[in-house]
Amino acid sequence: MDNIIARYEDYLIHTKHASANTVSSYMRDIRQYASYLSGIDVDVLEADQSVVSAYMQWLQSIGKSPATVSRCLASLKSLYLFALSEDEIEQNPVHNIKVEKAEKKLPQILTGKEVELLLEQPRTSDMKGCRDKAMLEVLYATGIRVSELINLNVDDVSITGGFIRCESGGKTRIIPLYPEAVQALHTYMDDVRLKMLATPSEHSLFVNVSGERMSRQGFWKIIKYYQEKAQIDKDITPHTLRHSFAAHLLENGA
Repeated sequence: MDNIIARYEDYLIHTKHASANTVSSYMRDIRQYASYLSGIDVDVLEADQSVVSAYMQWLQSIGKSPATVSRCLASLKSLYLFALSEDEIEQNPVHNIKVEKAEKKLPQILTGKEVELLLEQPRTSDMKGCRDKAMLEVLYATGIRVSELINLNVDDVSITGGFIRCESGGKTRIIPLYPEAVQALHTYMDDVRLKMLATPSEHSLFVNVSGERMSRQGFWKIIKYYQEKAQIDKDITPHTLRHSFAAHLLENGA
């Protein structure tokens, strides 16, 4: 059992080149499943459809959400497809198993007033506040993904042109900025960024307190901090500003 799981993990990392988060999520689901099978003395390669169905029902019985159960099913489906391709099994025991679909939540949208309130929170008198102001302004001004925001490099910014260059999926987009975002970026790049760098050769536009590229988790903490400071009673995530950007464009007839 451990052999096929170890080989599958190696396949995710070295053949599929899955992200660390994806590998961690899949393996967490699979190890929990393997633990369950161990408790009923069934090998992972010997489990049939009835065993997998029973496991899904057990997850539901201990209060796992439909989203979590669906994710676990997807993880097992991937594992068994790999086992099938390796001729370790003859049939995929996950085939045709259905679980209750997770209810899709509509994204939280901030009102124009709430966006203004959030953007006003960073204290531009200190370095972190200056950086945070620039990040929030750019995210709202452009509607780019959080991953695209934190992957921006200094060379992707034109202060004089008032735009950023964003590369994603092999395509390059030139995205204009509104004046407030240009000013926030200009102040951050001129007065703050160099003082925060770990090494002068760092190309990342937005860096953390260690002087290295900002992470998604780091930016999420920044968002939550300013949400609490602004006393906005909504479940704000790093994607909230992106959804709000799109909604406000529609409201303004774009």
